[in-house]
Amino acid sequence: MKKLTPLFIVFLFVGLIVALFLSLGKVQQMVVIKEGNLKKIPLEIILNKYQDSDCGMVIEDMTYTSQVVAPDGKTWFFHDHGGFIHWLEDKSFKDKAIIWVYTKDTKKWIDAKEAWYSLDDITPMGYGFGAYENREDKFIDFATMRLKMLRGETMNDPKIRKRLLGK
Repeated sequence: MKKLTPLFIVFLFVGLIVALFLSLGKVQQMVVIKEGNLKKIPLEIILNKYQDSDCGMVIEDMTYTSQVVAPDGKTWFFHDHGGFIHWLEDKSFKDKAIIWVYTKDTKKWIDAKEAWYSLDDITPMGYGFGAYENREDKFIDFATMRLKMLRGETMNDPKIRKRLLGK
């Protein structure tokens, strides 16, 4: 019996490791990209299941979400509008991409180039750009938002933040 005990412990240990790996293989993976969106429409985002394509964080709220659709139908997801600007900049299809933003005022998906953007929202990555369908004073257009993002003129810059918030 004493000779079988070490062998039994080794088999038990190996069995536990195999069971652990098999159970991990059944865990549902996060969605970072969807393929086949040939209609180039905004896709449903399931909160806490989709992951931001720029920073990798989990999308937990729809408020500042956006989607980028490549000409081949691949769709990437973002939880902060500034993130898609940053991510898209070095992509070969950046000028042909369809970009959807979820609006704060009408709570629907619209073309990012048709949206108006606030500058001082508290967004997941701190960029400050909230998307709106309806224009209000102090809102900027897509081209201006893109330029500000690329220049780093966001709420993450303490001087910009102070100027925008008056603090």
